[in-house]
Amino acid sequence: MGISKTDYDVEGLSPTDSYLDPAGKQISSKVPVYVDENGAVPGESFTIGSSLYARTQRFAKRFGVEPRGIERVPEDERTDKTLAKAGTMWLAANMVVSSFAIGVLAVPVFHLGFVDAFLTILFINLLGITPVCFFSTFGPVFGLRQMVLSRFYFGWYGVKVIAVFNILACIGWSSVNVIVGAQLLHAVNNNLPGVGGIIIIAAGTFIITLFGYKIVHYYEFYSWIPCFIIFLIVLGQFAHSGAFVNIPMGVGRSETGAVLSFASSVFGFATGWTSYAADYTVYQPHTVGRVKTFTWTWAGLIFPLLFTETLGLAVATAMTFDPETGAPTNSYAERYEVSHIGGLLAEVLFPPFGRFGQFCLVVLALSIIANNCPNIYSVSLSLQVLGRWTQAVPRFIWTFIGTLIYVAISIPGYSHFETVLENFMLVIGYWLAIYEGIALPEHFFFKKGIKGYNVADYTSPHLLPPGIAAIVAFGFGVMGAVMGMAQVWFIGPIGKHIGDPAYGGDVGFPLAFAFAFVSYLGLRTVEKRRFGR
Repeated sequence: MGISKTDYDVEGLSPTDSYLDPAGKQISSKVPVYVDENGAVPGESFTIGSSLYARTQRFAKRFGVEPRGIERVPEDERTDKTLAKAGTMWLAANMVVSSFAIGVLAVPVFHLGFVDAFLTILFINLLGITPVCFFSTFGPVFGLRQMVLSRFYFGWYGVKVIAVFNILACIGWSSVNVIVGAQLLHAVNNNLPGVGGIIIIAAGTFIITLFGYKIVHYYEFYSWIPCFIIFLIVLGQFAHSGAFVNIPMGVGRSETGAVLSFASSVFGFATGWTSYAADYTVYQPHTVGRVKTFTWTWAGLIFPLLFTETLGLAVATAMTFDPETGAPTNSYAERYEVSHIGGLLAEVLFPPFGRFGQFCLVVLALSIIANNCPNIYSVSLSLQVLGRWTQAVPRFIWTFIGTLIYVAISIPGYSHFETVLENFMLVIGYWLAIYEGIALPEHFFFKKGIKGYNVADYTSPHLLPPGIAAIVAFGFGVMGAVMGMAQVWFIGPIGKHIGDPAYGGDVGFPLAFAFAFVSYLGLRTVEKRRFGR
């Protein structure tokens, strides 16, 4: 479908002009685009006109940069028919050193045995990825990004609160991840400063996410392969070394608390992609079956998560510490104590392989690019949800700004507050359970499935839910998270009664979900009766 000035008279629109939404109501638009009766925006309309916005989009499009932001994708532009991409997107994003690190935590941090830690990894990942798979199926159905889809749960204004949390998550975890990658590069070459590693990884991530959806998918389609091969090398060499120890399972209250706290880390990592899920299926045609999309996404998530986390757990069993002082007593523990995950992998790869082992570690460090691509691509979409003026800024400019921000955080964080930053990200991670505790009941109980959505309403504040019930329920969810959390900074009143009183047991995720879910059912019932929407 081609669009010209004679088709839609948008020539010369400025960022302060208006257009009619699908309901016929005039609203202020910061973006000079044509919106059809279903709220979809043809791709050609981004470049029509003489405004700065249109000129910028035309310039970027010459280089193949995706012009679309949070606008709905028309059906005739949903040309991504390779369903496997719904799986490889997450296969690459999780076949990385960050997920390997989650498995490692079971031994030195939570003091679990091999069997109990493995069972936790298995069942909690199965639970955690389910919302990601579920919401991925909405992309082909509606052609809407996840944060825009969330307007149907939180309303036009309430979703801005959710977008802020998502922005914090995207920027924060990108900072944590790039610091880890820079540490790995520094472990290989001590002459490379941390800032150099950060810039290398951030630049690679920016270049890929700058071009948008197609290039992100293309990169993720292949980038998991070298990482998988190297992890297989780690597996083979570690098995050959005979260093694996089948640490026995613990018992009693301490074991309960440790399992729950480790489960919280595993769940948070697995379910963390929920707030991006639909972003990576919006260009797939609506004829794609929801079951197929769910299945491909499920396969793309469960395999790398189970494989890398179990491998990390197995390698971590080789570490031994003095039971009284906690001091490392073998080379694995000593390397981990000094260089964390990079040191542990170096102990497996460097002695037998030398320079090739160093090469392997460099590739794993660069795997952070695949891990950060969803963060930096999606942060631009969340920023556009904040207001019409932010939507007037092209997506690729927000991608650049987001990159600058997380690099600015990472450089001082590398040397001064990496642990503080990581602990902060673990605390705000509970918001995802609250998000799910509100979105899922709205879908199943109030909208009663896909047929309950009028997709054209996504641009109309007066047709979306008021969002009062969602925001109040979000507050109840925060209360549940605080009561159940067991973090370095704070142990909640319920969390401290589980496991060792000094460390507690983390039940913040289930309590956050339960508080939000139950309160939302009651509040939304009243809200819908009062407002009728």
